Amino acid sequence: MPSLEQWLVHQSQVHPKSIDLGLERLREVLERLLWRQPKVPVITVAGTNGKGSVSAFCAAILTASGHRVGTFSSPHLRDYRERIRIHDRLVGAAELVSAFERIEAARGAVPLTFFEFNTLAALLVFEAAHLDAWVLEVGMGGRLDAVNVVEPDVAVLVSVGFDHQEYLGATLDAIGREKAGIFRRGRPAVLGSAEMPPVVEALARRIEAPLKRPGIEYTYRVEGAAWSYRGRRWNLAQLPPPSLAGATQYSNAATAIAALEEIADRLRFTAANIGRGLTRVRLAARFQVIPAATPTTPVWILDVAHNPAAARVLADNLRSLPCAGRTLMVCGLLADKDAPGVLAELRDCAHAWWCVPTDGERGRSALDLAETLRGHGIERVETAESISVGCAAALAYANPEDRVVVFGSFHVVGPAIDWLDAHDLLPPAALGEYTSAPRDIAFR
Repeated sequence: MPSLEQWLVHQSQVHPKSIDLGLERLREVLERLLWRQPKVPVITVAGTNGKGSVSAFCAAILTASGHRVGTFSSPHLRDYRERIRIHDRLVGAAELVSAFERIEAARGAVPLTFFEFNTLAALLVFEAAHLDAWVLEVGMGGRLDAVNVVEPDVAVLVSVGFDHQEYLGATLDAIGREKAGIFRRGRPAVLGSAEMPPVVEALARRIEAPLKRPGIEYTYRVEGAAWSYRGRRWNLAQLPPPSLAGATQYSNAATAIAALEEIADRLRFTAANIGRGLTRVRLAARFQVIPAATPTTPVWILDVAHNPAAARVLADNLRSLPCAGRTLMVCGLLADKDAPGVLAELRDCAHAWWCVPTDGERGRSALDLAETLRGHGIERVETAESISVGCAAALAYANPEDRVVVFGSFHVVGPAIDWLDAHDLLPPAALGEYTSAPRDIAFR
């Protein structure tokens, strides 16, 4: 029997393209698998930035409320199984391999991309586990993303910004139109930002999807050490601060609560459990602050900011977090990302830079990134031949009062976490593995 690693290699070779948006291939395979739409509430989350955080808040609150929840997200940082979680546990390798075998047998000559295999596996694993709710994070766009094969009860659009223009369009209207493709007729459409292209609301109204907008249908207010939320059904006061760092996480948490409020007629929530869920969220590499491991080592900060809007949030978070020493950057971006736009947001936040390469067909060299920085007038820039070399160089340069920020692509931050772990600079925080379905229900 092929191992999980062998299956992943196989899946990367089945389709001639790494990205091929569309739903027909998935629908054909799902029909052969006799798969049916879930009968439990489904929350689908799309957005240029923030969708990972909103999905994590939804899942944590559902879990704290005693509900069995499956969460699908992408990409992963260290372990492929991070993409499919059940009760905040990584899916077991045996469950994944079993799902892959079923998909391979059903697809015949249908070419599936790596992400499509991933999505189909999540649907089969969640179906087998007999959950109370699903939280599905869109991979790219929305309308033609594989996740959109599932009919959501609540569609969440967190933000719309410039990213993946080669697939989604060159304007915010075009990108917003693609992302709003997750909306469904008569089903709530929750927006995570007041700054949306007009086409988003227009599309929701056209299909009569009830809009839920911040500042209108729901509001939140930060009040010192606590904050409050008010929506269509819930009036929640004295909520604890979200466990994820950064001011934008209040907005993300409020967006998640606004989505969960729409399924409160099917699942039970209490204010206490909502607050408990807010404090239990753990999401790697979203302004993740890693305390100094020893008195002689610096603080590390990890963030997967890889577009200008996310870089702007990272810059704001760095400015709001006091640092007695210098800020040192280790950065790597894919070639299809707006490197000038990202670096322009962060150029005034750092004292020194180490540029590292990203691999693969979308990779960008460290030299290319360094030249972009120098084009912004930044002189203290070094290149490193690998991510580990860049991290080691930054650590050697750092004083104990400094902080080292590793940011950019998942393909950079993930290996950086591995490097930190190997050098005993990362506190243990691995998720356990989910190894059996509730009520001993196995694959059918």
